[in-house]
Formats: sequence, C-alpha cells, structure tokens
Amino acid sequence: MDLSSESIKRILGKYKFRDVAIEELQKVHRIHPDLVAQAGTYTFTDGTQKDLLKLVGNIPVRYQGHSYNLPILLWLLDSFPFTPPICLLRPTPNMVIREGKHVDSRGKIHLPILHNWDHPKSTVNGLLAEMIAKFEEDPPLSSKTSRDSKDPTDLLAFVSKLTIGESGVKPDRPVNKVTVIGGGDLGTATVLSLLAKGSVDKLVFIDLPDSSTKGGTMDLEIFHLPKVEVSKDLSASAGSKVVVVTANAWSDEQSYVGVVQTNVDLYRGFIPTVARLCPQAVLLIASQPVDIMTHVAWRQSGLMPSCVIGAGCNLDSERLNYIINVSLTGHSTGKQGWVIGELSDNKVAIMANMGPEMMQVSNSAKPLTDRAFEMLKGKGQRSWSVGLSIADITNSILLDKKKIHSVSTLAQGWGGIGVEVFLSLPCVLGATGSIRLASVPLGPEEDSKLRESVTSLASFLSQLRV
Repeated sequence: MDLSSESIKRILGKYKFRDVAIEELQKVHRIHPDLVAQAGTYTFTDGTQKDLLKLVGNIPVRYQGHSYNLPILLWLLDSFPFTPPICLLRPTPNMVIREGKHVDSRGKIHLPILHNWDHPKSTVNGLLAEMIAKFEEDPPLSSKTSRDSKDPTDLLAFVSKLTIGESGVKPDRPVNKVTVIGGGDLGTATVLSLLAKGSVDKLVFIDLPDSSTKGGTMDLEIFHLPKVEVSKDLSASAGSKVVVVTANAWSDEQSYVGVVQTNVDLYRGFIPTVARLCPQAVLLIASQPVDIMTHVAWRQSGLMPSCVIGAGCNLDSERLNYIINVSLTGHSTGKQGWVIGELSDNKVAIMANMGPEMMQVSNSAKPLTDRAFEMLKGKGQRSWSVGLSIADITNSILLDKKKIHSVSTLAQGWGGIGVEVFLSLPCVLGATGSIRLASVPLGPEEDSKLRESVTSLASFLSQLRV
C-alpha cells in the first residue's frame, strides 16, 4: 500500500500509534490490494472536522450465484488501530442503499466486531471478512431500476421492495421499526403491548447480559412471534424509529445513590452505541428512577432533548382522565387532566384546556381533579400496565399523531425552572420527538411540590458519575 505521498505522511505523523497503524495497513494491502489509502477531511456529527486517512475501494461479495464489487469507505481515526474504523458504503449513482440490520439509511455500516473492537484481536482484515459474510446474507446495495433492465437480479431487487395491497402493487412505505432493550417482565410486556397496538412493522428485543431484568426472551424465541427478532447484539437495533429502554441493573449497594449508579454504569455501556446506530430515533426510557435515567440517557447519547423522553406520568395521566370522564362524571367532560412533575409522591394533577400554543389551567375544575387524583393514588403500576402506556406513546411517535402525553422531558425553562432536570410535562409527540407545551400557573401546593422535586433531582444527579 502506497503511503509515500506527502499528504498521507503528514496525516500519519499525527496518528498516536503511527508505526502500528502502518503495519496494520500493510496487512490489509496483502489481502485486499484493491483498497487504497487516501488523505481526507472527516466531519463529525457535532460539525467539527479532522484530517484523517481513509481506505477506499471495493470488496467482493457473492449473492444468488452472482459476484459483485461493493464500494466501501473506511475512515481511520487518529487512534487507529486501537479504535475501529468508521465504515460507510459508497453507492454509485445507479445504486440505492437497502437499509437493514447492518446498514442504516445513510450507508453507515454497523457490525458486531465494530462494537466489540479490541486490537490486536480485532483487525481490519477481520472486519472486512465479517463485512463480506454479512453482506452475502443480506446485500446492502441494489441497482436502481430501469424499464430496459435485463438483469434478473435487478428485477428481483425491485420486486422485493414492493408490497401487494388491495388495489394492486404499491411502493413500499418506510418500515416502522422499534427496538426494546431489556428483558424481564416489563420488557416482555412492552413487546406484547407494541404488537397488540399494531403500528410496528419490525420489533427487535435485546436482552442485555449485564441487566438484572433478564429473561422472557427465550419464550419469545420458542414461539416465534411474527415481526419479532430476539437478539443480544445492539447492531440489530440499527434504523429503529423508537428505542425503548426497560433495562435495570440493581446492585447490592446499601445506599440508594450506589444502586442508581450501577444503573448509570449499565447505560454507559450501550446508550452511546444505540445513539450511533439509531441517530434519527426517539429514545423512550422506562428504567427506574425514570426521571433520573431519562436525564442520564440524554447526557450519554448526545441527542437533542426532544428525542429523549421518559415514560414518566403518562400512565397516571391516562388513568386520571379515565376516572374523571367515566368513574366520576359518567360521560366525557371535554376537559383534559394531567399528572405532571416527578414520578414520586411529589407529582401533581392539573386540569387544563390545551391548544397548540398554550395551556390554561381551569381552576373551577380543581375539586374534580383533586377527587380523581385521590382515587388514582390507590392504583399501582404493574409491568403490563406500564407496557401498555409505552405502546401508546410509541404509537403516537410512529404514526406522527401529534397527541399530547405527559412524559419525562427536559424541564429547564418551564415555569421558571432554571436547572437541567427531567420532569413529566405535557408534550406533543410525533415522528420527530416531543414538543413541550407552554407552562401553566400552578397553585401554591402544586408549585411547592414541583420546586421540591427540582431541588431533589438536581442534588441527586450531582452525586452520580454520569
């Protein structure tokens, strides 16, 4: 591999492990001589840029008896080979990306070896071998269709992207893919609730080995539920529109801070990876304590706050409305009740008339709200009920319903809250995540409880290593 050009030598001189990197590149050249090293400038997701080396070329893949050369691009970070390359497809103008388990819509490649990289055990040659094997099972590219195309493989690729409806052949719509991370009763209940809701096309259920909420996945594997893929590999989540996290990792720590820290450490092991695999997804957190863990997921993912929400008080809010409209009045009152704040004894109930731009509290309905809230306090949250609530939230996102839910969201700036805390507030949920509604004037008791939660959550979070 020719590394003698001035531009390549200049960039290589900035690599932390220059000699080891050169040795690795020479090994690649011996097995894949078609891959060429070039100098380039890589732009990271935060907009920063860095001059790096890249490997450009084709890899040979066989599919249905035909041989193809798939164009790829590997960006080598300056700590290469001790960090994995950033792997991308390079589709030509007559190619289209087939989004799947190992490739997202932008052509970024996700493979198990990349997420478990450990040089010298992990090498570029090993990466390319795994890439070829996976792509022979599920090709990531296909040819753009044309009327005069005579290649039967091209025709097969075109037909595979069509669905048959009642009125004939229709173009395939975007796949509503959802991933649930974390087994146990809540994870299983969430999977079943999502399937029952009917808006999911593909559902991936990932049971983390380090989570204490394990189990349930074996039964799903045994009975082969339609649309459900059971996996232990985070790369299976690639391309998901919603990622639900139910995983917990409670420890034997004596202090509550220590117990929650164990959960924070669990999140650190997979949340950043999920954010890379599903950059357009909405993260929906159901781990406990939900307000803290939603905040942790936001910090660790680097996603916009509108794309990271917690299940929060959505279940309480739906129950409150049911009690008001059915148990107390026997008919629809036309008023909307909400439970907001921390998912604890400090949560408060309000009744409001909401519009797209503002929310006004109806003080005249407060006695009704208070009575309904008292009835609500006797109802616990079971796994299946939380699972149904999660499915309801997910359905609003997948179908872009613009429905209002009380979910845990970044509360800073709402009602004069000046610190970064997550609390349940009324939010409009759609395909791009959450839009928080305007703040409302609260009574002295409700305002006091909210302020107490803000102080408590901020203090608790400061004790954690996020």
